[in-house]
Amino acid sequence: MSITRHYLTVNGRRVHYRRAGKGPPLLMVHQSPRSSAEYEALMAEWGADFTCIAPDTPGFGQSDPLPPGADGSDPDINDFADAIVEFARALGLEKTAAYGFHSGGIILVTALKRHPAMFSGLAVGGYAIWTSREMQIFGERYLLPFEPSLYGEHLPWLWHRIMEQSWFFPWFDVRPESRLTAAHDDPLPTHAIVMEMLDAGDAYRLGYGAVLRAPRDIPPVDAVTPPVLISAYDSDPLQEHIDRLGDMPAGWAAQKVATPAEHQALSLTFLRAHAGPAVDDFAEDSDAGFLAVTTDRFDGLIHWQGRGDHVAVHAPGSEGALTTAPDAYCIDMPGHGLSSGWAGTAPTDFAAWQAVATSAAAALGVDRITWPTPPGGDPARLFPDLSPDRHGAYLTTAWSIVRARHFFAPWYDAKAANATAFDPAIITPDRLALEHRAVLRATGASAYATALSNRKDP
Repeated sequence: MSITRHYLTVNGRRVHYRRAGKGPPLLMVHQSPRSSAEYEALMAEWGADFTCIAPDTPGFGQSDPLPPGADGSDPDINDFADAIVEFARALGLEKTAAYGFHSGGIILVTALKRHPAMFSGLAVGGYAIWTSREMQIFGERYLLPFEPSLYGEHLPWLWHRIMEQSWFFPWFDVRPESRLTAAHDDPLPTHAIVMEMLDAGDAYRLGYGAVLRAPRDIPPVDAVTPPVLISAYDSDPLQEHIDRLGDMPAGWAAQKVATPAEHQALSLTFLRAHAGPAVDDFAEDSDAGFLAVTTDRFDGLIHWQGRGDHVAVHAPGSEGALTTAPDAYCIDMPGHGLSSGWAGTAPTDFAAWQAVATSAAAALGVDRITWPTPPGGDPARLFPDLSPDRHGAYLTTAWSIVRARHFFAPWYDAKAANATAFDPAIITPDRLALEHRAVLRATGASAYATALSNRKDP
């Protein structure tokens, strides 16, 4: 089942969302510090029953953060809950079933209490009921500042913080009694969360902090609300919190299950029984988005942004957001930025890349494409394999590449004869962080650089 991606501006703030399936809408809110990407597998399954709609919550994924309050205060859980409801209304939803996991569930429970008419039913995976002592511990140590540093020192901390949160809960509580039963050392799921943290930056503390500080007041037993199901599986550290819920209103239920699959099946059965009305059309922005592009070699989504009379294509290892072309549509090539990757090995013939750009340009209504100059040097050395490794060394390797290429061409041959002019003003942690993230996303960079070198009509 195909998953499409869209933007929708709500009250001046851009929201990114994924959509899949058919039938009545199902609003799906992810946990922190993740994005809607974590629901792709579930959307492919539940899309048989629902039109699954999964937004990136404010400040996560590709969604803009919430602004500070009028007094300069950080947004609280009510602001995040209201933002979800404002998005749903702007999208065209009037009443919907919803699903949230962990902090996504906390946001949705708050939204349900504040806007009950928006929801036909809510399924939650793990609902935290912290003690005052637990909240104090989390407030002191859980949400450390996350800012890029000039030489990439923030990256080893990030890697180990994400990896070890599967070993201990909370991640910093390294004691035998805090160990988790679902511990792993798999670099691929760790990388997925690392990339989402790089997207969020220090804004992760706003969304996460709002959830951690949120009051956990279950409505009184005589409250009239839409039905809610809370469930948690054995390896979920929040399963024990089922016993802390206390008495709940009519239509609310809580259940412990053995496995994630049982939790999902139970949730789906509940949601099917409490679906809202179908929606015929969904709103989205018209100045950025994702094109479904199919050629002989590529079948996926191409990210675009901007407006103009032509398509501007970025350099290998970069992306459209870093392209300076105010009069153009800027696209991300396959295996770069937010676009889909190639199925299998990325091609090195220019025709394959040209076909994608030509199809994207046609969909955008233009026929002129500007291509970058091929980078000088050996493509395989310019863009080495940056696949995630067990110890996260690929993160610091990428940072070293980003720094060096400001000073030398090619970057891998640092000697006086290869020194290049540079602007010290742009050698800043924030700028390097943008380039670093682009390099990590650019899984097709070496093949793309080779293809540009093979171009016959420069």
